[in-house]
Amino acid sequence: MTRRPTRREFLLEAGACAASIAVGCGSPAMSEQTISAPEIATSEWDYRSASDLVAALRRRRISALELADRAIARIEALDSLINAVPVRDFERARTAARAADAALARGETGALLGVPVTVKESFNIAGLPTCWGDPRFKHFTPKEDALAVSRMKNSGAVVLGKTNVSQWLSDWQSDNGVYGKTNNPFDLCRTPGGSSGGSAAALAAGFCALSLGSDMGGSLREPAHYCGIYAHRPTEGLVPRRGHARPETAPLPVEHDLAVVGPMARSAADLALALDVIAGPDEMTSGVGYRLALPAPRHDRLSDYRALVIDAHPLGPTAQVVRDALVRLVDRLAKAGVSVSDKLALAPDLAQATRLHARLLSAYWGAGVPFADYQKLFREAGAFSPRDRGLAAERARGAALSFREWRGAEDERAQLRQKWRDFFRDFDVVLCPAAPTPAFPHDRSTPLEARRISVDGKLYSYLDAHTIWAAPATIAGLPATVAPIDHDGAGLPIGVQIIGPFLEDRATIAFAALLERAFGGFTPPAMKSARRACAKE
Repeated sequence: MTRRPTRREFLLEAGACAASIAVGCGSPAMSEQTISAPEIATSEWDYRSASDLVAALRRRRISALELADRAIARIEALDSLINAVPVRDFERARTAARAADAALARGETGALLGVPVTVKESFNIAGLPTCWGDPRFKHFTPKEDALAVSRMKNSGAVVLGKTNVSQWLSDWQSDNGVYGKTNNPFDLCRTPGGSSGGSAAALAAGFCALSLGSDMGGSLREPAHYCGIYAHRPTEGLVPRRGHARPETAPLPVEHDLAVVGPMARSAADLALALDVIAGPDEMTSGVGYRLALPAPRHDRLSDYRALVIDAHPLGPTAQVVRDALVRLVDRLAKAGVSVSDKLALAPDLAQATRLHARLLSAYWGAGVPFADYQKLFREAGAFSPRDRGLAAERARGAALSFREWRGAEDERAQLRQKWRDFFRDFDVVLCPAAPTPAFPHDRSTPLEARRISVDGKLYSYLDAHTIWAAPATIAGLPATVAPIDHDGAGLPIGVQIIGPFLEDRATIAFAALLERAFGGFTPPAMKSARRACAKE
């Protein structure tokens, strides 16, 4: 039996350097070397939404095979430098596209019939490797598709391949020892985020119309923010996770606290389209007796929404450029008639939610540590004072959490959920950052726990910074949609996180769609044929 990875192996980055392409990099210290990229003619189909493609296919304006061939040509021309889609399934994609064309000719109308999509590497797809970026599992090939993948295929989606991840999905970059590093199409000296960074980069680069990702500590939301796309973290348990399992483990219908799978796209409408395909109870368990019936959005007009805006977190900094973008959004919303409040005291305690998230997230990873290493985890936890409420202390305690302590944490979590239920009687959505900064320069330094990230010129804990805005929705199991709203002075995207009530996923997606309609949405990166290379990291 293959041994399970240690906690440190979960948390440490690994991987070789991959080449890159896009706009000129804005990060400091670059060499003068020039990297040339293959040219590829722009097509009207490269950045069309999935909804537009479905309509075009049904009207016979283009065939599914033509779309697949176009996407494949774009990946082959550009991805050797972006490295978003390292696991490719082009021949089976062409076969699926031909089948979609035949179905369309028969008058069939699958929700995603003929639409080219990608899937995060961590999802099982029969016949393709699933290794979660770990070289020990690079030859593991599952025998069946993950349930969410199967549902997308059954709706007619054409799967082009699998997108890159961080090793063991444990970083906010997408870099591993099997497939190397993925770069942000807006600035290839910077990360597209993680662990669903390959999916975000693929969408931003025009490689596909939809992608599947997953999220426990912001792995859908941060990449969407960094790459200027849309992503939706569903209500906990809404989309079954069967087949999104660690390599060489059985794809059982088991749900885990905090973890969800969800869609990524270039428009809010496409999030709704994809969610309708993948959501609903697992047919092996609750689906035997239950069917999904999500509430409709609370409002049809932007002016009817009541929003609480939070631009600062009590346990960590947020860059001024991100806060300024949120302020500009609030000004536009107020002019559009949205009822907007900035009274943080009205929301459930963000600090409490973030500490609890740190503890339970670490408990999840700690459960994978070999039993012989538990003594070390207990010693690390004991080194912190009981009065220390810092996130590092909470993570250390979480890794060695007892069942008694876990029960206490679950009670605390239930109380937070009740506070959110009470809160959403008076508000429809919460608007807050998805991450503390725009996309940051690649950082492959180890150990991960020692990394620092620059926020407005000051260095802060990398782990703390990347969990503070993920925590509130995650710990309460709430739906959260990220939508692009602005760019910084260097052209890097900035998104907003829209948090809504439990099982009211349609409300957060609808609000994102109203923002898109009123103020605009995704903007493609300015791809160039050459750029200077980033300095050696």
